Amino acid sequence: MCCATIPGKNYFYKMTTRLTRVILFCNDVEKLKQFYQQHFTFTIAEEIKNEWVVLNAGPIEIAFHRIGEAYRNQNVKPFRIESNIKLVLSTDANITLFRTKLMQAGVPMQEIKSFAGYNYLFCDGEDTEGNVFQIVTPKIRLHSHE
Repeated sequence: MCCATIPGKNYFYKMTTRLTRVILFCNDVEKLKQFYQQHFTFTIAEEIKNEWVVLNAGPIEIAFHRIGEAYRNQNVKPFRIESNIKLVLSTDANITLFRTKLMQAGVPMQEIKSFAGYNYLFCDGEDTEGNVFQIVTPKIRLHSHE
């Protein structure tokens, strides 16, 4: 139970909160949109061409918002982000085959890992602007399809 305070009154009510969208600031909205559509089959929920896109990514949406003009990378070097956020993408795909397909498409991917007592296999990768993502699948799942 939560409490909302208004000067002179206290109201008690139940509050439900849930994470519905993650917004990542970026330099190239179109490139990130194509990356997540191509590799993870996310569909467009809303879009303002080259400025903003929201992708359906299951129960949470992922949005890409173009950074302000003063911060846009005008250099020859590609824009790279430094972030402490990791997007975790659960899949029913064979993680070994999925990782191989991503690497064949030029996506930087790390080794597949797990921990003792942890019933999942996972590996990290980077999207076109350096955002770290992780693909994860249960160890016990039969990886029969690609």
